[in-house]
Amino acid sequence: DVQLVESGGGSVQAGGSLRLSCAASGYTYSSYCMGWFRQAPGKEREGVAVIDSDGLAKYADSVKGRFTISQDNAKHTLYLQMNSLKPEDAAMYYCAVDSWQPLEIAREEGAFRYWGQGTQVTVTS
Repeated sequence: DVQLVESGGGSVQAGGSLRLSCAASGYTYSSYCMGWFRQAPGKEREGVAVIDSDGLAKYADSVKGRFTISQDNAKHTLYLQMNSLKPEDAAMYYCAVDSWQPLEIAREEGAFRYWGQGTQVTVTS
């Protein structure tokens, strides 16, 4: 079974930084996409950043220049470095994985079948 376990969430003041991690196991795709999504109360889940097995990445406009998605293939771990956090970044953050697909498609929630349980990020002003 595919398992994704997120960690690294917490509470931080606006302007601060957090690094989220997602430990992945159980998938055998040699070519894949992984992504970070977030959902704030009362809002739909939205794509934050996605990356493929070649290391290509795409970001939501709202996080460009502040967030960086990366992966450690040896550790099967996905990361999201979040800098200059804003109150509007507060949400539950989820990681997801699936077989490779163009990143323009992978940016959408429906592109992924496998999801973690999420890690909460709170940003205080």
